[in-house]
Amino acid sequence: MKVLKFGGSSVANAKNIKQVKEIVSKNESDKIAVVVSAFGGVTDLLLQAAEKASIQDPTYTSLVKEIETRHLTGIKDLLPINAQSAVLSKAKSDINTLESLLEGAFSIGELTPKLSDKIVSHGELLSSYIIAQYFSSEGLDVAFKDTRELIKTNQQFGGAIVDFDTTYKNCYDFFKGNKHKITVFGGFIASAENGDTTTLGRGGSDYSAAIIAAATNAEILEIWTDVSGMYTANPSIVKQAKAIPELSYEEAMELSHFGASVLYPPTIQPVLSRNVPILIKNTFEPETPGTLINKGKSENKKVVSGISSVVNVGLLSLEGPGMVGIPGISARFFDELSRAEVNVILITQASSEHSICIGVSEKDVSKAVQKINTAFAFEIAQGKINPVKAETNLAIIALIGDQMKSHQGLSGKMFSTLGKNNVNIRAIAQGASERNISAVISSDDVKKALNALHEEFFEENVKQLNLFVMGVGNVGSKFLEQVKQQRKYLKENLKLNIRVIGISNSRTMVFEDGGISLKNWESTLAAGQKADKAKFYETVQSLNYRNSILVDNTASAEVASTYGSYLGNSISVVTCNKIACSSAYQNYRNLKDLARIYNAPFLFETNVGAGLPIIDTLKHLIASGDKILKIQAVLSGSLNFVFNNFNDKTTFHDIVKEAQEEGYTEPDPKIDLSGIDVMRKILILARESGNQLEIDDIENKSFLPKESLDTKNNEDFFASLIKYEGDFQKLYQEATEKESKLKYVAQYEDGMASVGLQQIPKGHDFYNLEGSDNIVLFYTERYPNQPMIIKGAGAGADVTASGIFADIIRIGNY
Repeated sequence: MKVLKFGGSSVANAKNIKQVKEIVSKNESDKIAVVVSAFGGVTDLLLQAAEKASIQDPTYTSLVKEIETRHLTGIKDLLPINAQSAVLSKAKSDINTLESLLEGAFSIGELTPKLSDKIVSHGELLSSYIIAQYFSSEGLDVAFKDTRELIKTNQQFGGAIVDFDTTYKNCYDFFKGNKHKITVFGGFIASAENGDTTTLGRGGSDYSAAIIAAATNAEILEIWTDVSGMYTANPSIVKQAKAIPELSYEEAMELSHFGASVLYPPTIQPVLSRNVPILIKNTFEPETPGTLINKGKSENKKVVSGISSVVNVGLLSLEGPGMVGIPGISARFFDELSRAEVNVILITQASSEHSICIGVSEKDVSKAVQKINTAFAFEIAQGKINPVKAETNLAIIALIGDQMKSHQGLSGKMFSTLGKNNVNIRAIAQGASERNISAVISSDDVKKALNALHEEFFEENVKQLNLFVMGVGNVGSKFLEQVKQQRKYLKENLKLNIRVIGISNSRTMVFEDGGISLKNWESTLAAGQKADKAKFYETVQSLNYRNSILVDNTASAEVASTYGSYLGNSISVVTCNKIACSSAYQNYRNLKDLARIYNAPFLFETNVGAGLPIIDTLKHLIASGDKILKIQAVLSGSLNFVFNNFNDKTTFHDIVKEAQEEGYTEPDPKIDLSGIDVMRKILILARESGNQLEIDDIENKSFLPKESLDTKNNEDFFASLIKYEGDFQKLYQEATEKESKLKYVAQYEDGMASVGLQQIPKGHDFYNLEGSDNIVLFYTERYPNQPMIIKGAGAGADVTASGIFADIIRIGNY
């Protein structure tokens, strides 16, 4: 015999019920018990109607009318006309009884648990009768049975306790004499010994089916719902969650307790005692395998079977010096909670006995605090115990698996993953069986925590990086193009899944929860909301994604000033913007410290040399114990381009203009030509070498006339270049006469730094530096005479974008 249970979504309407009939009719078992829930949403309507009637709100009648229409429409859609009359009559009779019960609640202005059970039972009574009649009209060998005649309980209305001995005997006797292949039952409902209608609690239809399966020693209990089994995590929160092929009874109980709503927790107990397997299947995708729940002896199971969560949790802490070594404190504590009917869902106690911490439903927090403080009033008054400390807006996340006990390091892996994503843990609990590791966290962090843990334990080490991009000009647009081009490669070869969640320019900004399509990001951004840097940060923070990265492609001081806020919330920062790292040393140091404290990488390789690995190489030299003695460098691709192309047949003005148009200079070319850009770069290298230096400590030997330096806009600046063309030609002639070339050189040695135009003779490493290339010479204790040389393209949107991309990949491999 098989027991098939169909939930509310499976019997929500005539179309779905027809699908249920197809599943039942294809079943090859000798006998089938079909347990059905109320039509989808009807139980909620019944509860709402009862609540309205109890407060004498006459609008409850409109809900009754809706319930009646749902069922009468179902009958007309399911049954042929010649079979409708008797079924319509019976349904209307049941609706009349329901109206009478609700009128009684309305008259007395009260809803007792006993009356509530009678009212809500009508959902299953109506659905099971209608479905049985539909099956019969389709030619199936079917009988209808009122479950209240079989399942007997005590009189604890709203969540009755089953009398298993009587119930099992009733089921055995019934099926022994039942000759029909299919019997349809209503789930959720039962009756006390005196005949009063009782219910088994929300989700009780699963429980009803399990009781019948256990009573008959069924070969299997199939629970048909609207999902394809129990998942590795909540699929509405974790998009990558997958159905679990097989679970043990104990794992399923843990997962269902911790929020896996596909299975009502008490369901497992009856079938566990009789070793009846449970198969969870999808009514709407019947060919998918689903999840099999049994003794769980498969050798191929994963170490962690699933990750689940419980929201709306409160944390209560009782502590004080008077608890240490005093017997009975815990007993009194839990006795008070029991008498207050407060269910404890997590317990942790310090080995010092100084404190007890428990998790309860948030709705029970106030009641529990009052009861406990009253029970320990004497000790509190004497200062031996502190008043209960209550925290709310919390959730429990749990790692679950039978195989966890035989694998070391899972707790460390779990908490390390949470820590890397700035998820603060308020309490931890782990049983001796090691089947469950639970942690209490903020409700705001649930989505991030579940996704991070799922990525760590189930996604074959594919790490998702969520990017928030500020600035999509030359560099930013090239960067997005590179991300689009390389996404597939990165996922397949480096196990990195890169999503661009937010984009902003100076005018508009846009966010998309699942990632912005990089095929048409320009039009998406153009249609976005007004750009607002503060709101951009607030949105990144509120989305609270794991592995979030701010990518700053701007030259904005305002954007640079926000880095601390991002890093302080464990949001990594990748930037080509030199302003932050060349600002006051204390700010630079603070950003580095925030990155370390909050485990949020702060990477700025492109600050010096665009895509060249200059800063990274310097870090490796320092980390390996080497010491920097001297740095000599040509660090401005724009100035190198200018002086490589300037001669007596060109004008300085025209070459600078060309450099601007080619994108080698900043939009304001004076930033490059004044030397400030190079000053920032050598300052950053000096600081990364371990030296405390400010921008004002750097000597700037400017070659520009003061009038050019004092200009306020590009038009005046370029006009000044024309005016002083003779001075620039003189610089060129002096270098040519000495068979030298002009290079703008940065130098750092013995705590002193300088930048300025130099005449470089033949044979020098800088002499043949072409185009917009950069070069850096690192003289160190290990390279005192022949320096380590890094040379290559040091300017341009493509190489800068690639440098930013490389920093993001570094974070992905972090």
